[in-house]
Amino acid sequence: MSKQSSNLLHIATIGKSVGLKGEMKLHIKSDFPEQFKKGVSFFINENESITLSEVNHERALVKFSGYNSPEDAKKLTNKKLYTTMERTRNECHLEDGEYFWFDIEGCSVVEDGKVLGVVEEVDRISVTNYLYVETDEALVKEGFAKSFLIPFNKPFTINTDIKAKIITVSGAMDILEAS
Repeated sequence: MSKQSSNLLHIATIGKSVGLKGEMKLHIKSDFPEQFKKGVSFFINENESITLSEVNHERALVKFSGYNSPEDAKKLTNKKLYTTMERTRNECHLEDGEYFWFDIEGCSVVEDGKVLGVVEEVDRISVTNYLYVETDEALVKEGFAKSFLIPFNKPFTINTDIKAKIITVSGAMDILEAS
């Protein structure tokens, strides 16, 4: 899921029209494909929503209510589907030690009691999640890079406290110095 300026989370992008009945390719940006099911509505902007009428997970194809021809469906090409943080929390199950990216964003990154910066966003590169950290102003004034990436896994991540908005890390200062 990617960061949004509002309460909406971008979770998929509608691709091209496929077939003669208005089916569309769906490019999922979420770790929770189970939220795409028949009868569920998603926002396409802050005031407008559309409803899934058919879902084929194997072929990553969907159909939307009221869009029954290729011509109708083409109107939706490249539209983004959004959901809310509240709905995501209610409908998507996390295992122990897993976090929603939107909860990680805004957390302070701390090593040996020193704040290195704040997580601006989380990005997945290949199979690894990385914290994109905006470096603390005091460190930038000392000549360190304005931002850096930290792998969001052990041995770099020691503890994540979402309630306190603090991620305790190890080895991140070395990464910052090399940035």
